[in-house]
Amino acid sequence: MDKVRAEILELDSPRKTAARIVIDAPAQQIFDLIADPRCHPLFDGSGTLQGSISGPERLGLGAKFGMAMKIKVPYRITNTVVVFEEARKISWCHLMKWTWSYELKDLGNGKTEVTESFSAENIPWFAEKWLAATGSLARNPKWMAKSLVQLKAICES
Repeated sequence: MDKVRAEILELDSPRKTAARIVIDAPAQQIFDLIADPRCHPLFDGSGTLQGSISGPERLGLGAKFGMAMKIKVPYRITNTVVVFEEARKISWCHLMKWTWSYELKDLGNGKTEVTESFSAENIPWFAEKWLAATGSLARNPKWMAKSLVQLKAICES
């Protein structure tokens, strides 16, 4: 049996990264999992999410949710949902102003294409320093691909 992999996408900006996968599940089912911040540890492929999730059970536009993280050092971050299109797209950002997004495209026959992306365009100087110190931009594509494979496994089980 072939190993399941997500496709790491080539993008037009060194400040953006993305990965994509097709999941044999309806978009709404997948979106419901992503829109529940308490489920994020289930499919975190980075190993940086340390749990301790706070916020609403279901996200919506403007919702805030927090989590314990660790990239070199432990910290807590609060995210704000900045895009929310039911069963189609959700994006959030935090103090550093970079944005995480999930876009879902219904392919028909119960299949959904899911793209996870990260954008660090127009971020403040202190965020630039954090990205450089942690090497996150270089690791994000692999972390996102791993997250999408885990999301696929959960949704298809």
